[in-house]
Amino acid sequence: MAYNVAPAVIVTPLGALGVLFGAVLASWVLKEHLNILGKLGCALCCCGSVVLIIHAPKAEAVKSRLELEERLTDPVFVMYALLVVLLLIALITWVAPAYGTSNIMVYITICSLLGSFTVPSSKGLGLVARDVFDGGPSSSRALALFLGFLGTLAVSILTQFFFINKALECFSSNMFEAIYYVTFTSTVILASALLFKEWTALTLTDSLAMLSGLTTVCVGVILLRISQEALLTWKKGAQEKTD
Repeated sequence: MAYNVAPAVIVTPLGALGVLFGAVLASWVLKEHLNILGKLGCALCCCGSVVLIIHAPKAEAVKSRLELEERLTDPVFVMYALLVVLLLIALITWVAPAYGTSNIMVYITICSLLGSFTVPSSKGLGLVARDVFDGGPSSSRALALFLGFLGTLAVSILTQFFFINKALECFSSNMFEAIYYVTFTSTVILASALLFKEWTALTLTDSLAMLSGLTTVCVGVILLRISQEALLTWKKGAQEKTD
């Protein structure tokens, strides 16, 4: 729902707040220790999120189904979508069976590339839903587009769940989630930028600030995940006991 009321370039990075709240709640409720890296990661997530909110696009680039249809036929986006599909076919058919259990980036790449379809489809559903149910002369065309988005969304989400489960069976969840957040966010922002052209509403200063905020959030998420397996403290005696 959030993608229907705000640009993807701000909604996707702010997903890091879920990681932040989870870490804080685990520290308070489950009494899990949040070390120096974890606290630093929380601070970076908060700072990066504030920067993203302040410099986010103030207006939507696509506001109607007709505009969306024009963007879907844009040659740049079509080439990008075809390239992603070809990469996914190659990764799922040949690379994953051979290297999926030994290289964490295989499953992460598959899930991240699928995000290129998941988020735009979710946002597209919100744009065409009104035309589907208004009963106008173009409702049948809108219905076809709606079903196309819905099918794409369902397939991409189910496929992501499948490969996420396979990845978690083979690799550390902390490592997977940290890398996956960064790559998923990057591919979603790229796909949304090509389709919805949300970056056109930004000035150069806002663009640089959002890139800085995104980088800060990504570093914060990585530190939060790493902190769950790292033993760091200001006290020398505590470190000696763990050795």
